[in-house]
Amino acid sequence: MIDGKRILVVEDEFIVAAMLCDTLEDNGAVPLGPVGRVAEGLTVIAQGGIDAAVLDWNLAGEPGTPLAEALAERGIPFVIATGYGSVEAPFADRPILGKPYISANLIEKLSALF
Repeated sequence: MIDGKRILVVEDEFIVAAMLCDTLEDNGAVPLGPVGRVAEGLTVIAQGGIDAAVLDWNLAGEPGTPLAEALAERGIPFVIATGYGSVEAPFADRPILGKPYISANLIEKLSALF
């Protein structure tokens, strides 16, 4: 499972981000963030100490691609959260978490990363 894992939460809607963090904590994970902008996310990723991430694919109109690239370069697994159902290459093979979020799906997708 995700017990003790440090999970970066990248989500630009505060209420949604807070719910994600609560769900992670309820399942024994340590949420990092939340971060809501690409630049902020890149800074946190560069600092390290992340086991996995939940990455909103659209951050206030900015694509999540730079964050996905930074995570992939460091070998950090991540789940892409999107209401669009899919994302473009080269990240089309990553696990997709549909929006609106369902807590059980979040934990299932993250657990599969480990």
